[in-house]
Amino acid sequence: MIDINALFRVSYGLYIVGSGSEKAGNGYISNTVFQVSSTPALFATCCNKDNHTAEIIRNSGYFSVSVLHRDTDAAIIGTLGYSSGKDRDKLDGMDVEYGQSGVPIVLNDAIACLEFKVINTVDVGTHLMFIGELLQARVLDENLEPLTYLYYREHRKGLAPKNAPTYVEKKSIPEPEPAEKEETARWECAACGYVYDEEKEDGAFDELPGDWVCPVCGADKEDFYKL
Repeated sequence: MIDINALFRVSYGLYIVGSGSEKAGNGYISNTVFQVSSTPALFATCCNKDNHTAEIIRNSGYFSVSVLHRDTDAAIIGTLGYSSGKDRDKLDGMDVEYGQSGVPIVLNDAIACLEFKVINTVDVGTHLMFIGELLQARVLDENLEPLTYLYYREHRKGLAPKNAPTYVEKKSIPEPEPAEKEETARWECAACGYVYDEEKEDGAFDELPGDWVCPVCGADKEDFYKL
């Protein structure tokens, strides 16, 4: 037996991983960035093989990590975590600087940033694990708390996108006891915070078609939760 709730007790952070160049860069939200060696300082991050950034990291050989704070704008998570760089320039409008390798480093809502050179790539099934040697690192804000995946789930009701290593189908997550039926209800997007108000929309959320997506960030209908 596998109790899905046990998996949620494993501690993670939430980060922006970027790669590419000023001409062609991309980034995504990751909750798997961790240090694997002290000398030399080596870190690993996992990226779904279907992610646009995976191919960019393989081609460029470099990646950056931006550590997010607890009150990170939901639109940042929605843009970088729930849309594809194959369809849009996800860094357009972002506050981006470029590291010594030319890799994009996203500064929006970041409290620290790091830059790595890939020294090894490991195939781990649905994902590639990129192991990088630290080139540079600096703190951007000493006063803000880092955003953890647990905090994101419990306080911001966020869910991992489908390409995340920790993705779990929503039907596998135990639902709370249903409240009394209301005439109208409000549903919030776990990715960007958009609220579907049944009264204002003049239609029940449950009656929306299965392929309906968030009009702001494109997240699936199943990524909404009832307020």
